[in-house]
Amino acid sequence: MKPRKLQRNFYARDTATVARELLGKHLVHVDGGIVRRGRIVETEAYVGPHDLAAHSSKGITPRTKIMYGPPGFAYVYLIYGMYHCMNVVTEPEGHGSAVLLRALEPVAHLENNTKGPGLLCRAMGIDLRLNGHDLLSEDLYLEDAGEDATFAIAQRPRIGVDYAGEWAEKPLRFYIEGNRFVSRK
Repeated sequence: MKPRKLQRNFYARDTATVARELLGKHLVHVDGGIVRRGRIVETEAYVGPHDLAAHSSKGITPRTKIMYGPPGFAYVYLIYGMYHCMNVVTEPEGHGSAVLLRALEPVAHLENNTKGPGLLCRAMGIDLRLNGHDLLSEDLYLEDAGEDATFAIAQRPRIGVDYAGEWAEKPLRFYIEGNRFVSRK
């Protein structure tokens, strides 16, 4: 099967469903003539303003407005003043939800560590310039590479959201069981 770019309707669905179904898909970034490609092996769902771990829980701000849609756009932000993280905006416009890409299995032109959201972005050449970027573009997109999708999916609490009360324990982190590129088992 020829690789197919994911379309807007893929992203315009329940965030946890999108987070699970992104596993095994490819993230592609064409930069300076180099096509970097990685297989998504770990994600986290941030399901909307009611989710106290989601950036959207503070409402619409200049930083979070991209999370409110439309779906199928990149929400890229900086943490600790040095690491970029990339999310995929999900659900209908106005909802405030996204899926964090946590880890990639290198496929093409990825030489550095891709285990963790900051390292993934560094290896892929993703930074704040791509915040709000349409994932239906020709230079940053996700695709179904047509690979065999028969793998076990582990579901656990998200990482680093202890501040979020009961939301810290919600099993909204998904990863391919046994994949050596997952950031934390």
